[in-house]
Amino acid sequence: MELTQSYRNVFPGSILKRYEMREVRNAAAVIAHTSPVEFGELEAVLKGFSLSKADILTPGKNEGQIAKRLNSAFRDRGWREGQYDTKVTSILTLGAYRPAGEKKKVVQESTVLNVGYKVDNVKGNVALDVEWNAKDGNLDRDLGAYRTFHDADIIGAGVMITRTMDDLRELGHKLGRERFLETSTTTNLTKLEPRLTRGAGGGCPVLAIAITARCYSGK
Repeated sequence: MELTQSYRNVFPGSILKRYEMREVRNAAAVIAHTSPVEFGELEAVLKGFSLSKADILTPGKNEGQIAKRLNSAFRDRGWREGQYDTKVTSILTLGAYRPAGEKKKVVQESTVLNVGYKVDNVKGNVALDVEWNAKDGNLDRDLGAYRTFHDADIIGAGVMITRTMDDLRELGHKLGRERFLETSTTTNLTKLEPRLTRGAGGGCPVLAIAITARCYSGK
């Protein structure tokens, strides 16, 4: 599946300078035109976000705080965690066999509940996950959820906020943290892009936004 670049036309230069983006099916334009309120809130969160020195230098705990900070920014704007479950009801009707004395059909009904994945944030027609430094298998889970939500006509697009790798690691080294983002099996744009191009999100337009070293505030 080919990557598109509609984000270049709908995001301001101030955001494009600080974040790396990838998309399929013109996701940014889809969100901007079909969900303008949610797009405006996404834009506001990206404008307001920055990486601090503590984010880079404090091991472990503060890396989790980055995702919490972003999720809180969306929750404050009315976004909520969402889970899409499906319930399949099967009905078997057995015809009456009169030689055996049966007079009425017998109806047997059974229900199976399929519990779906949770999405970090859902609002309107958009689903959004924050994957700063989790196991890269989370990318498959999120894209699978977007695909299911989209197939069920619950969302029109999905957004994933993740990070770049090499430039942030270099920033960490410059600031004095020798071991920063050393693990290659965690969520980042390099891991996400091939999943997008092989169509892991199905027919769902998906926008990937990567936090870069250019988001560092210097404070």
